[in-house]
Amino acid sequence: MGDIPTYASFSLTHVHYNPHDPISYLCAWLALLPQGLCVVYATLIWSTREAEIFLMFAGQLACEAINFVLKRIIRQERPKVHTGKGYGMPSSHAQFVAFFAVHLTLFLMIRHKPRVFSKEKGMHNPLALGSRAMISLGVMGMAAAVAWSRIYLSYHTPKQVLVGLIAGKICAVGWFTIVEVVRRMGWLEQVLDMEIVRYFRVRDLVLVEDLPQSGWEAWEQRRKDRAAIRGLGNGVVNGKKMR
Repeated sequence: MGDIPTYASFSLTHVHYNPHDPISYLCAWLALLPQGLCVVYATLIWSTREAEIFLMFAGQLACEAINFVLKRIIRQERPKVHTGKGYGMPSSHAQFVAFFAVHLTLFLMIRHKPRVFSKEKGMHNPLALGSRAMISLGVMGMAAAVAWSRIYLSYHTPKQVLVGLIAGKICAVGWFTIVEVVRRMGWLEQVLDMEIVRYFRVRDLVLVEDLPQSGWEAWEQRRKDRAAIRGLGNGVVNGKKMR
């Protein structure tokens, strides 16, 4: 018989929590939120092909890379009671959710300017400014809950979480500014006009349309065309039965 291999824990989804504490159990689920958001990013990128989502995810990955570098420069250990691996300063969870929340808020409140559609034409009305503000507050609350959970589970000290939140906010504002410059200089349009980018159907509509509105007019026209074809099949022209 050969030697039995030694197995290691896959720490990406391995979360320590107190099974007798409901709050600790909730915090364990909150710890998985960054992985869940990556799934959301990938799903939206594949289904919408929106340039803004591509750019936001690129900034998110850059933020993670900065966290990786900072941890290895600062080299501060996690709290003594924690048995996990890696350095603790700054908290990667806190930095991740801070970037997501701040960047999404900046997009919803500054960059996203949806068109107003006519109710007479039966078109979808985009989210009003107040609704976008409520979503932003909800996302901020979510980020605060994830950051607090890292302290509750003893993965990080309050200082490590605070620095993570600050770093994530700085990354979000910096990346938002960079993308704004890229847009104003017309560089994004040049990239979107490239043949390889057009082949993958990448577009830039979410700035003026919310996701439910995108493609709605084409669907409505198709629905009307089908209704018209059914009407002709039944001998109906302009709402009147033909004899």
